[in-house]
Amino acid sequence: MQKIMLLLLACILSGNTKAQHTFRTIIKDGTTDAPLVSVTVLFEKGNKATVSDEQGYAVLYNIYEGKQKIVFSRVGYITQEHRFVFPLKDTSTIEIIMEPNKDELSEVIVQSTRTSRTIKNTPTRVETIDGEELDEKNNMRPANVSMLLHESTGLQVQQTSATSGNASIRVQGLDGRYTQLLKDGYPNFGNFASGLSVLEIPPLDLKQVEVIKGPASTLYGGGAIAGVVNFISKAPGKKFEGDMIVNQSHIGQTNIGAYIAQKKGKLGYTFLGLVNFQKAYDVDKDEFSEIPKSNNFTINPRLFYYPDATTTIMLGNSFTKGNNTGGDMEVIKGKADVNHTYFEKNTTVRNTTTFEVDKKLGGKNSFKLKQSVSIFDRHITIPNYIFSGISTNSFTDLSLLFVKQKHTMIGGVNFVFDKFKQENSNNQNTQSFTAGGYLQDTWDISEKVKIESGLRIDNVTYKNINYNKNQTFVLPRTSVLFKISNKISSRVGGGLGYKIPTIFTEQTETMQYQNVLALNNVKAEKSVGGTADINFKTMLATNLSFSINQMFFYTGINQPLVLQKDNAGNYYFTNASKSVISKGFETNLKFIYKEDLKLFVGYTFTNAKAKYLTTNQFLPLLPKHKLNLTLMYEKEDNFKLGLESYFTGSQYLYNGSKTPSFHELGFMAQKTFNTISFFVNFENFTDERQSKYKTVVNPPHSNPTFDDIWNHTEGFVVNGGIKLKL
Repeated sequence: MQKIMLLLLACILSGNTKAQHTFRTIIKDGTTDAPLVSVTVLFEKGNKATVSDEQGYAVLYNIYEGKQKIVFSRVGYITQEHRFVFPLKDTSTIEIIMEPNKDELSEVIVQSTRTSRTIKNTPTRVETIDGEELDEKNNMRPANVSMLLHESTGLQVQQTSATSGNASIRVQGLDGRYTQLLKDGYPNFGNFASGLSVLEIPPLDLKQVEVIKGPASTLYGGGAIAGVVNFISKAPGKKFEGDMIVNQSHIGQTNIGAYIAQKKGKLGYTFLGLVNFQKAYDVDKDEFSEIPKSNNFTINPRLFYYPDATTTIMLGNSFTKGNNTGGDMEVIKGKADVNHTYFEKNTTVRNTTTFEVDKKLGGKNSFKLKQSVSIFDRHITIPNYIFSGISTNSFTDLSLLFVKQKHTMIGGVNFVFDKFKQENSNNQNTQSFTAGGYLQDTWDISEKVKIESGLRIDNVTYKNINYNKNQTFVLPRTSVLFKISNKISSRVGGGLGYKIPTIFTEQTETMQYQNVLALNNVKAEKSVGGTADINFKTMLATNLSFSINQMFFYTGINQPLVLQKDNAGNYYFTNASKSVISKGFETNLKFIYKEDLKLFVGYTFTNAKAKYLTTNQFLPLLPKHKLNLTLMYEKEDNFKLGLESYFTGSQYLYNGSKTPSFHELGFMAQKTFNTISFFVNFENFTDERQSKYKTVVNPPHSNPTFDDIWNHTEGFVVNGGIKLKL
């Protein structure tokens, strides 16, 4: 009996061994025929899975005999299911062709590093906001990009005025003057326009937004201490493109905008037109506006000429005009009396002309000339006081791009002229001229290691009525990309930066530049900083992808420019003896299920201190903790649903007091019928606002003072509209 049992067991084991087989496959891209890496190959019945290597090759072992289903999935490609009968008649490697998913964006080409590289092969850490997110935020705030930036990890849109609604961008907790704002690579924002810049850039014509956090001095020079935000416009294609949006909110905002573009033969064009109207809005019924009465419009035509296949010439002109009036609601209504007198009025005109020549040379080499002239005229009026002036900015950049074997080099020179002329006075007249040369090399040491090194030398002359100063800055910068494996990569970078002195800061903006003395013998601020991150991506299950990016940052600013007050009540700037240090980390998580359901989690920890302070050293109006959660469900060309949640930690005010933390929720829905989409957005439907904690306006009514803005002022907002895409 024992021998019979052993014989039966041997037969069973032998049968099981024969019933298990091996499956070998090579997976390729259906468009390029290139091998596909990181494709998940899953034998569902046996719950066995593997991932394709760099040659697109994958092997599954122990496949049961009979008809079996094997699933092939990868982010950006259409999931495939194939059935095979084992044992296979043909035991050679089976080729699987996977087609790109039309719902996924094509490989992102980074423009801010000016090397025409894909984002995955760029050593400099660049974050992109494009496609779906731009469309979503356009539904929320068609007038400008403030919402787009405020809800991004590591970025903060800081409102600088309770009555005008002006705001500036902070990167990693640092004052807005340390971030370089660009539109298509042109630095035409900042200084006198700094508090209005993000309010004058509409998102309708944007292709993508690129954010470089940390020093970006090699290509962009002064002002890029905290980082660079580059708003990149769409270019015309052979197919006509048309977008129109009409939006209305319950708080009295109306937006009507249109964008059209096309390339035909040797000519092309783009045209953006947008008009915005806003009624004054007083949510807490304290007789002062939380949102000013305003109207503005933007017209931005661009013409493209293609004399041959290697040359593009662009000429564009952007014109924006606006005015807003905030303050006492009776004054805004035209019913001022002795008890109702306070108002703040901003009128602005901005005209920017751009000219660009892009010439492709042999191979991948190219030559580019960029030229812009920007004129910004602004008048700030409050009772018994006017501050106004014209800011003129000229930018010229000439560069050459060389690509040779494992090196991509860009070198060039640029010249920046900036002048502010105060009207009715010369106290704040300033002028600066910067001449700079730069060289950057991206070295592909191997497929796994890439180094980007750059050096910039700037000579800057700046002057006002008190003094004339000349300084030279040598700015090295290096970034390294490590592709540790198919799933893990890391970027490490750092460099030096500087910012020439200016009276136009977030603090002086809040006081309309009253009693601010002209700069006197102050020096440029200098910085050292860097970032380091690690990125991991994988498939957690069939059709469920996961990625995490963990980034650490550090920036130190030496001799920071600090606002002081003298015994006569005047304000002046001086260089502090001790530095400002900002350090912390950002965590970004992304889950995508079947390309339709997406969850984004972003957390920012910022520890920024002014070492020159003797008591509380934390920088004011900066939350130490910020958490962003976004859940999106979308069916392409059908509908889109979005739920957002944001937590903002406590902050210190300029008077040293501490604010409570707060939490807000938002919901968005969009339904598409062919070329027409209807959308509705419930922003901050928990009605989180500062006036729920304490009134922002302090008496007397006729001559009020205002608290620092650390929370929303308008509270809950619902808006909706129609979009037409041609």
